[in-house]
Order: sequence, then structure tokens, then C-alpha cells
Amino acid sequence: MQTRIILVACGLLAACGTPQEQCIGRNTRDARVVERLITETQGNLTRGYALDRVTVSTPVWTLCETQSFTEGRKKKPPTPRYCWEDRDETVTRPRAIDLAAEQRTLNGLIEKRRALLATAAPAIAACRAQYPE
Repeated sequence: MQTRIILVACGLLAACGTPQEQCIGRNTRDARVVERLITETQGNLTRGYALDRVTVSTPVWTLCETQSFTEGRKKKPPTPRYCWEDRDETVTRPRAIDLAAEQRTLNGLIEKRRALLATAAPAIAACRAQYPE
């Protein structure tokens, strides 16, 4: 039991990263978000449309519970009871976009990434100096 707890604790610590990686991650978070947006925008331009993720609720007829009835001393078998239950499902739907506006957005994101990386460079150097590996 104690060995299992130690293994779980080691796994959690390993998932967190080294202090240097944590420091660099904190200082480049915005740049990573902008990078993800650039990838998404480039995909939209390549396809010619955007993809939106939408959650849709669908009612489903399911078995809720069973009830058993007693008549005198005889017990009747349980009778199934059905009810509607909402099931959520995430679907991807295409959405029309203005390609010129999307290109302007991409150009703005590329400029923003350039500025963020220039700002983060001294912070990354400081993290590497503070936490050498």
C-alpha cells in the first residue's frame, strides 16, 4: 500500500516538470496560446471554412429503475421502468468565414507571436540561469 502511494506521488511530481520547465512555461504561456490560434487560423484558410465544436443534447429512452410489487405473500418480478435521459454529445460543424478577414487575423497573430517571443527571450534566459539542468 505504501509503495503504491509513493509511486503515485512520484508520477504526479514527474508530470509537473522541472523547475526550469515550469519557469519557462509560465513565461511563454501567451505565446503558446497565440501559436495554437495561428495553427487553427491557417487550417481555416486551407480548408476555406472554420470548424466549430458544439455540444448537442439528445433525449434517449433508457431504463431508469425497476420496481417490484408484492401481492399478499407472492412477490411479482420487477417491472422495468423507462424514462427520457439527456445525453450530451460534442459535434463539429462547418462555419463560413470571410477569407480576407481570416488572413488579416493570421497576419496579426504572427506579429503578436513575434512580439511575445521577443519579450519572453530574456525571461527564458533568466529561467535557464536560475534553474540550470
